[in-house]
Amino acid sequence: MTVTEHRRRYRRILRFAARYLAQSWWYEIALPKLGLARLAERTRARRMQRIAERFHALAIELGGLMIKVGQFLSSRLDVLPPEITSELEGLQDEVPPVPFDRIRELAERELGVRLDEAFAHVDAVPVAAASLGQAHRAVLAPELADDTGFSAVVLKVQRPGIDAIVDVDLAALRRVGGWLRRVRIVSDRVDAPQLVEEFAQTSLEEIDYLAEAAHGERFAQLFDGDDRVSTPEIVWERSSRRVLTLSDVTAIKITDVDALRAAGIDPQAVAQCFADVMFDQLFTFGYFHADPHPGNIFVAPRAEGGWSLAFIDFGMMGSVPDEIRRGLRALMIAVASRDSTGVVAAVEDIGVLLPSADTRELERAMSALFSRFGGMGFAELRDVDPREFRDFGLEFRDVIRTLPFQLPENFLLIVRAMSLTSGVCTSIDPAFNLWDAVEPYASQLLRDERGNLIREFSENAVSTLGTLAALPRRVDALLTSVDQGRLVFDTSSVERRLARLEQLGRRIISAVLFLALLVGGILVMPEYPVIGTVMCVAAAPLLLHALLAGAFGRPPR
Repeated sequence: MTVTEHRRRYRRILRFAARYLAQSWWYEIALPKLGLARLAERTRARRMQRIAERFHALAIELGGLMIKVGQFLSSRLDVLPPEITSELEGLQDEVPPVPFDRIRELAERELGVRLDEAFAHVDAVPVAAASLGQAHRAVLAPELADDTGFSAVVLKVQRPGIDAIVDVDLAALRRVGGWLRRVRIVSDRVDAPQLVEEFAQTSLEEIDYLAEAAHGERFAQLFDGDDRVSTPEIVWERSSRRVLTLSDVTAIKITDVDALRAAGIDPQAVAQCFADVMFDQLFTFGYFHADPHPGNIFVAPRAEGGWSLAFIDFGMMGSVPDEIRRGLRALMIAVASRDSTGVVAAVEDIGVLLPSADTRELERAMSALFSRFGGMGFAELRDVDPREFRDFGLEFRDVIRTLPFQLPENFLLIVRAMSLTSGVCTSIDPAFNLWDAVEPYASQLLRDERGNLIREFSENAVSTLGTLAALPRRVDALLTSVDQGRLVFDTSSVERRLARLEQLGRRIISAVLFLALLVGGILVMPEYPVIGTVMCVAAAPLLLHALLAGAFGRPPR
């Protein structure tokens, strides 16, 4: 793309944003002030859906990061209404593939070698075409195949010029984020610039194939020796920041139930294994695949029998920071003890609620939830009337949408991974219940927390006993110092601070009296000129004292 085309793209994104921001301002702010709030409420759902539909069309037309923006926003249930998220959640990388000649040119420039020399064969028809890149099946050259021990590979190549397009799109998004920061109705609910930066960080990592390769190797190390998981090997000799060559581990798509049964594999066992593996990543390793959709997970039968889950595409990975892990533990304990105040405190510790949040309604809703469902186990919850769950769900939705909160990026990826895990498992096994699968991990988390509390209590007890044991000796030494007159207190710093505070207090009093005399003199001067003039003149020394007291004298010691 030329510079002119980049500018046109930038302006088009800004025009789209400006148009619908102005429309939202008119309906959500202006009309309520004119007494037409009902009109805004009555048309809100349709307006939101229309905006989402038009953004959907814009994203498909522009490609680049716009499709990623739609996918990102579709998961922001904390920020956007369901009319928008439901429309955008179906947005996929619906872009045409790049002609193979351009892919070949970029790959050869990156690798510094002709493709027909680096590979015995490269399929010109892509396996997958996305907004940021596309993948082709290939066969390694014989010499390299002998060195690596495999020949079938997948060649991932970025779309030519995608770096510049990403820069343009991020510049436009940052500009829009700056606009939203000045809109109070938005800034009270979400930190828009921070949201943009979170998206930017994820996007920039996704177009760095060397980072993706490093993520893949780290993931493989976590499951080293675990027969449940297999990962592609990186062909570093044929990889760069824009080109990535991996061993081809594609097999049976995880949600292809018929193919699983035909291979003699139990779909229910696959669902349970997949859930276990994802929970291990989230709760044990604290490092997880954040995009485990069906296209990225395969079930690979082994020649010697059995099967494994083959993960691919490590461009989007997440981690569970210590502070979030501590917050999740506190949240789990609060839920287990039906402590609504503790739940809110844990949510605040995680960083979900913005500082301006009024949590009283959330505490009330949590108390109502605990009083009805708090004593039930996971199995009992399944027997509750679904309509009752729906009523509580609607109440919570209304409470949540009034709170100024957003999910931290890492927490958002956790929610995304859990949501995709549940969806994939349910697709494989309609009877799959996520509660049953997560219960062992929740119980282990509580046991670990109890162990941590006991260990912390023991450490504190030992420290306290040591202090108590040394206390008589310290008291005796103190009394000896008093008897011998060797106990001295240095109060000079306290005296200096008190003197400064006293001086500051006098200056404040002078400033208040100056304003009182000045304003009073101005008010009485029209009817009593002499008194008014005297009051104004009398105010002058007070002003001088307020401004200059202590400025030229020696500071208090």
